[in-house]
Amino acid sequence: VHVVESGGGSVQAGGSLTLSCAASGSIFAIKSMAWYRQAPGNKRELVATINNGGSTNYADSVKGRFTISRDNAKNTVYLHLNSLKPEDTSVYYCHAEDGFLEYWGQGTQVTVSS
Repeated sequence: VHVVESGGGSVQAGGSLTLSCAASGSIFAIKSMAWYRQAPGNKRELVATINNGGSTNYADSVKGRFTISRDNAKNTVYLHLNSLKPEDTSVYYCHAEDGFLEYWGQGTQVTVSS
């Protein structure tokens, strides 16, 4: 499985961005996908998950502002970031797992200015 993120960028506080994660390879084996983020000096933290059944979960810090969704026809998972805050500035990573292995993308930078 190979995952590649895109869509990061710079935005002012209150703005919006949409991140995309395209999966390829043995995608039939994927059980769930997620977005993580990591700011300099911080641990990587879970932002949102979506499983094969479509169930989603969010970190408390992003509930009501971020939405994870997927397009099965495009093998792509999205993270819609709304009402962005400076503290959302991080490198955002796409993650996939098949029950045995984990797969990570290279990350995409999101920078929110006040």
